[in-house]
Formats: sequence, C-alpha cells, structure tokens
Amino acid sequence: MSDTMTPQKSPITRYAPLALIVLGAALGWVFLGDLLSFEALRDNREALLAFRDDNYLITVLIFLAIYVVVVAFSLPGATIATLAGGFLFATFPGSLFNIIGATIGATAIFLAARWGFGERLGAKLENSDGAVKKIKDGIDENQWSMLFLIRLVPAVPFFVANLVPSFLEVPLHRFVISTFLGIIPGTVVYTSVGAGLGEVFAQGETPNLGIIFEPHILLPLIGLAALAALPILLKAIRGKKGL
Repeated sequence: MSDTMTPQKSPITRYAPLALIVLGAALGWVFLGDLLSFEALRDNREALLAFRDDNYLITVLIFLAIYVVVVAFSLPGATIATLAGGFLFATFPGSLFNIIGATIGATAIFLAARWGFGERLGAKLENSDGAVKKIKDGIDENQWSMLFLIRLVPAVPFFVANLVPSFLEVPLHRFVISTFLGIIPGTVVYTSVGAGLGEVFAQGETPNLGIIFEPHILLPLIGLAALAALPILLKAIRGKKGL
C-alpha cells in the first residue's frame, strides 16, 4: 500500500458534521418553531427595538449568529429572520446582514454535506458512464452559470441549492461567491418588506410574503436568471455548429 494514499475517513468522522446538522434541525423544529414566527416578532417588537437602540453592535452580532444557525440547521423561520433583519436594521444595512448570515449558514451545510458524502458521490459521478457523466460534465463546464441560476430562480429551495453543489465537486470559493451575489435580489426584496413591518404591525395585518412572485419583482428576477443561463445556451449552440 502506498504511503501517499489519502487516508480514509472513518464513518463516524465522515458523518458527524452532517449528523449534528440533522440533529440540530430536528431539535430546532420541535423547540424553536414558535419562537421563529411572525407572531413572536410582532409580540416582542418593542423590546427588540429598545434592545437594538441600547446595544446596536451586540444586536447585530446576535442577529447574525441566529441567522447563521437558522440557515445552517435548516430551521423554520428563515423568512422571518430575513424580515427581522429589515425590521431591526432597515433595508440597508439589513440586507447586508441577511446576506452575510445566509452565506455563512449555507457554507456550513455545503461543507458538512461534502465532508459527509459529497466527495464520494462526486467521485462516483465523475467515474460513471453514459448520460449521468454527460450531465455532470455539462454542469462542470457551466458551474458559474448554474450556481447563479439556482440562486436566482425563486422555485429552487434554498437548502437544495446548498446541497446539490456539494455533490458536484464545486469549489468552495465558487459556492461562496455565487451564494453571496446570487441571493442579493431576493434578499433585498424580503428585507424591504421587513423594513415596512412597523406599519404592518400598526394596522394589525401580516406581510405579503408572496411579493417575490408579483410581476414587477418576478420578471426582473427571471431576466437575471436568463442572463445567468445565457452562457450555457451559447455553448450549446456553438457545440451544435461545431464552432
């Protein structure tokens, strides 16, 4: 046996990070569901604003920590956390805080999944034959476009967009950059909704969380997604023409 061979991870070492995320997600769904809700934000709004006014930097750090945990453990309430970012810190810098928290949490899932079984699955896909290998090669050739595409399309669940790249051997820096930039449009929309929660609370209403699917929001997002997909289309056309 060669001394240069890469040591194999034990099953416990390999699956520990992913197991912790799954366990944390299960506990979060059971015990934190009521805390990460619109009602909890509404009922505690005055206390939250008072704490922010007295401890701005600490509030930012606590908020970022909570947001990272929510995303990393796929807990219920990610949308509420985004609204809270707008409510507490306005559209800006609230959007920036939301994007940073979401990117760090997404990266944690990405690394845990890759450490657990992403490397193995990626190697199997790379060594496969036929249609599966062609699909993987197509994704590899258009990684930047595909990564931005899954972030910009509202129909792709956030946790799915975190897991799939880990199975396809996407470099960490590409994942982080595409996540940070790709979630900006949607995050700014929901953060701006959160920034207007004061008026919503005063009227006894609930925020319109379907706003991202309204034409004036959805059409620009579709346009951005089309731009992200354009390089893939051009490569396909050139390939057919033999250029």
